[in-house]
Amino acid sequence: MPRSLSNQPAPEDQRNVIIATILFGVVMLGWMYWFNPQPPQPPQQPFQDTTAAAQAPAPQAAPSDTAAPAAATASRDTAALAPATNQPLPDTARTIVVETPLYEAVLSSQGGTLRRFALKDYHQYGQQQNPVQLIDSTGRGALALSFTTPQSRLVDTRDVHFTSAFAGDTLRITEQEATLTFTATLSGGTLHQTYTFRPSSYDVGLAIRHENADRYLTRDGYALVWDDAMPFSEDETEGELRHTGLFAYSGGEVVGLALSDQDHNERSLNGDIGWVATKNKYFTAAVLPDAPDAVKGADLIGDRVQHDGSIDTKSLTARLQLPAPTPAEPTDQFNLYLGPINYYNLASYNRDLYDMVDYGWDFFEWMTRPLAKYIFIPVLTYLGGVLPNYGLALIIIALLVKLLTYPLTRSSYRSMAQMRELQPKMEEIKDKYGDDPQKQQEEMMKMYRETGVNPIGGCLPMFLQYPVLIALYQFIPQSIQLRQESFLWAADLSAPDVILQLPFTLPFYGDYVSGFTLLMALSMIATMRLQSSPGAGGGQMKAMMYGMPIFFLFIFNGFASGLSLYYLAFNIVSVAQQQYINHEIEQEKDDPSTNGRGSRKDAKKGFFAKLIEKAEEAQKRQQS
Repeated sequence: MPRSLSNQPAPEDQRNVIIATILFGVVMLGWMYWFNPQPPQPPQQPFQDTTAAAQAPAPQAAPSDTAAPAAATASRDTAALAPATNQPLPDTARTIVVETPLYEAVLSSQGGTLRRFALKDYHQYGQQQNPVQLIDSTGRGALALSFTTPQSRLVDTRDVHFTSAFAGDTLRITEQEATLTFTATLSGGTLHQTYTFRPSSYDVGLAIRHENADRYLTRDGYALVWDDAMPFSEDETEGELRHTGLFAYSGGEVVGLALSDQDHNERSLNGDIGWVATKNKYFTAAVLPDAPDAVKGADLIGDRVQHDGSIDTKSLTARLQLPAPTPAEPTDQFNLYLGPINYYNLASYNRDLYDMVDYGWDFFEWMTRPLAKYIFIPVLTYLGGVLPNYGLALIIIALLVKLLTYPLTRSSYRSMAQMRELQPKMEEIKDKYGDDPQKQQEEMMKMYRETGVNPIGGCLPMFLQYPVLIALYQFIPQSIQLRQESFLWAADLSAPDVILQLPFTLPFYGDYVSGFTLLMALSMIATMRLQSSPGAGGGQMKAMMYGMPIFFLFIFNGFASGLSLYYLAFNIVSVAQQQYINHEIEQEKDDPSTNGRGSRKDAKKGFFAKLIEKAEEAQKRQQS
C-alpha cells in the first residue's frame, strides 16, 4: 500500500519520533545530573561577614582638631571575599584622611590599608605645589596581610572589606595622638588593624589583633607585606634609582637587595628580623616589629619594570613572616616609619636604620660612615640651624676641614716647596752620576740629610686627608638637609646648578653646564699652578695641570651642586693657605738666622733625616 501524501506521519514514524524523544530526554537528564556543577555549601565558604546590620553602631559626629581616639567595631554585612580574582569591592569602600602637621595620609576600608602618604614639608622636584608621595596612589595600597586559610585559600587582605567606627571622613591631629581601627569578620574570626598617629612624628603605630584566628589562619601564621615602590620625587631619575632598594636588619647587620644588573632578585632571611624597609635617595618606608626575635623570617623581592614605556623603575616587596597568634598573645605590634632619611629620626629607634644609606665601597666605609654619622651630620645640622643658608654651612665646613687639617697641609706644602728648590741640585746629581745608580742614590740621600727634606713629605699628609674628602663625597649628595635648599644661582643644592643649556649632548658630560662645577675646575687649575715650580712642567706637567680639572669637570657636572660648592670652597681655602705657606718660606730664606733653607740653625733633625743617617751608618758598618 502506498505511503499517504497527507501531512500526518505514518504510525511507524510516530513510534520512532516518540522513542527518539524519550531517549533524548533520558540523555539530557543524565547529562544534567552527572555533569552539572553542584552549588557550593554555605558552611564551606570562608570570609563571610556574618555580623548583622542591626549591630552597627550609630553614626558619630566628626571630631574636632583634637579628636579623641576612635574605637572600631564590626558593622554592615559585606560580600564574601572574591576567590582568586584579587578584585576589590569599590561599591562599599570608603576613604579616611588623616592629617597631621607633617603629613596627610589616606586610608581605605578596602583592606584597611594606606593608599596615600604625602609629606607636607617636602615637595616634588620643581613642583612646590605637589608634596612628595611615599605610596603609589594608583595601586591597591601598600600594606597588607597575606595568609593561607584552613580551606587552602591564599588571602590578601586588600581583597577584604573592613569597617571602622569612625564616622567622619577626615581625622585631624594637632596636639594628641589618635587611633583609627579597621575591623573585618572572617569565617567566625575577627581581625583588627589599629593605626596610631602622632602629631609631630613620622612614626605610625600599627597593632594587629586576632580573635579566633584558627578560624581563618593555619599554623603557618601570616605575612605582613609592604608592597610598594616609592614614586619618583627627584629630577634625575637614574641617580634616584641607584639609591633605591630593599633592606632588612638580620643577624646584627643590614642586608640590601640591588637590581642594578638584573630584572629580578630576591632574598630570604631567617629569624630575628629587626626591620624591613624600602627606600629611594631621600625617603624611606620601614616596618619595625616590636618583638624582632619572634619574627620567623623575611623575604625581599624586587623586579625591574618599565614605567611610561621608557623609564626603568623597580617593583619592591618586603614581607615579614610572623607566627600564628595565640589566645594568650593575640596582638602583634609594629612601628611604621614613613618619612625622610634623617639620621636623628632613624637613630631614635636604636636599630641601625640609618645604615641602609650607602657610603661607598666596604674598603672605605669603615672610615666614611663614622665620619658622616658623628662629625658631618652633627656639624651640618648645627650650622643649618644657626646660619641663614645651607650653602654658607657647606662653605664653613670646608673652612673647618682645612683648619683642622692645616698641620698636615703645611707639612705637605713645605715639603713640595723644598723639593722644588732642590730640583736643580737633583738634576745635577743625575747628570753627574748617570752611569752609577748606587752613587747617585748615595748623593741624593746625602742631599736630603743635609737639607732636612723628606721626599715623601708632600704625599703622606695629603693621603691622610683622603678619608675626609671621600666621606664628604658620599655624604653631601645624600643629605636630606640640602634637598631643595637654594644658594646664589643654585635652586637646589642636591641637584646640578644649570647655568647654560647646551644645544647638543657631550658624552659623559651632558647637555648643560653646571656653574659651581665649572668654578671648581678653575680653582683646581689655580691650585696646581701654585704647586708647580716656575719653569718646570714640560708636556707632562701641563697635561696633569689641565687634564685633572677637565676630568673632574666632566665627572662632577651631573652631581649635586652642594658637592661642587664644597670642593670650590675647599680649593679656594687651599690656595690661600698655600700662598701663606709660600710667603712664610720666602721670609725664612731671607731670615739671617737660617741657612737659606727654611730651617733654624739649632733646629733638630727631622725624623726622615735621622732614618737616612742611621741607614748610612749601618751601611758603613757592613762595608767595614
